Amino acid sequence: MPTSMREIAKMAGVSVATVSRVINGSPLVTEETSARIRSIIQDLHFVPNNSAIYLKHGKSQIYSAIIPDLNNPFFMELVKIFEGLLVENHRELLIANTDFRSSRTQDSIRRMILRRVDGVAFLSSELETGSIEALVRNRIPVVTTDHYRTAPGTSDIVVDFAGGMAQIVQHLKELGHTHLGFIGGTEGLATSRVRRDSFLTAAMQAGLTSRKGWIVSGNFKVDGGDAGMRSIFSGTQHPTAVVTANNLTAIGALRAARDLGLHVPQDVSIAGCDDIELADIVHPPLTTLRISRRQYAGMLFDALQYGEQDITRTGKVFNLPVNIVVRQSTGPAPRPRS
Repeated sequence: MPTSMREIAKMAGVSVATVSRVINGSPLVTEETSARIRSIIQDLHFVPNNSAIYLKHGKSQIYSAIIPDLNNPFFMELVKIFEGLLVENHRELLIANTDFRSSRTQDSIRRMILRRVDGVAFLSSELETGSIEALVRNRIPVVTTDHYRTAPGTSDIVVDFAGGMAQIVQHLKELGHTHLGFIGGTEGLATSRVRRDSFLTAAMQAGLTSRKGWIVSGNFKVDGGDAGMRSIFSGTQHPTAVVTANNLTAIGALRAARDLGLHVPQDVSIAGCDDIELADIVHPPLTTLRISRRQYAGMLFDALQYGEQDITRTGKVFNLPVNIVVRQSTGPAPRPRS
């Protein structure tokens, strides 16, 4: 079995440089020659030495994504698209899951530096500035999400939750709802605060009302949505519609509503955020804000490419729009009982 590009080159009747070009996806090799070399590589299960590639080009051809919760379908759907985009551009993806734990984030960053990745995408708004600085000092560009700041080597993607929540609230207002509840994300997380504040601002601007007991925290998971819904409906007065921080929370709210004997949307409307694939499968299908994973992945890639070009220049802000998808979980507000 060949153990080097030199031996593969001999079998293919080409130079080592030609084999290297094929491995690195260069367009300077004819398709016929490329196909012959790829066939030999595949048949013999040859794996190029990434360390050698790094020493030659100063690049590992690897991007990393640091994710807060791999159990959340939104992140899995996003990572799948992001990885496909990287493969198209002859790169690999290294994934780290932090489970919202700071210690795991720090361990992940050390691993990225040791692996000499070419860029890191933080898919969570929760990170310490020192973590970013450590990467940039090692000439590794960074892109964050909802961090609301940029710096040399660091770009940020801002999801338009303000505009999105305004769309949901307006939709509910047009259906006749005047009393709204909200189940947020994990208490203390920046992204939870942004979604809650965006909802409250939209409700106030639309002239709709809420109550302290109708605004509760969840954990971005099904059980948090379930508990939040039960808490909201534990009192004597209830909202006619409940907006949630993400779709897993909304699914939990649907489950609680069923257990409480409520019909959705006849008794209460429920709306979510993210538009994961499950949103169109649950019953009733969820009205939700849609965050385009394809557009999101493209921004991650563009931001890291921008940082690679010049690590010393200030990164860009990428604005990610959202739009409402109306399904059957929202309907006209129920009439007051006489």
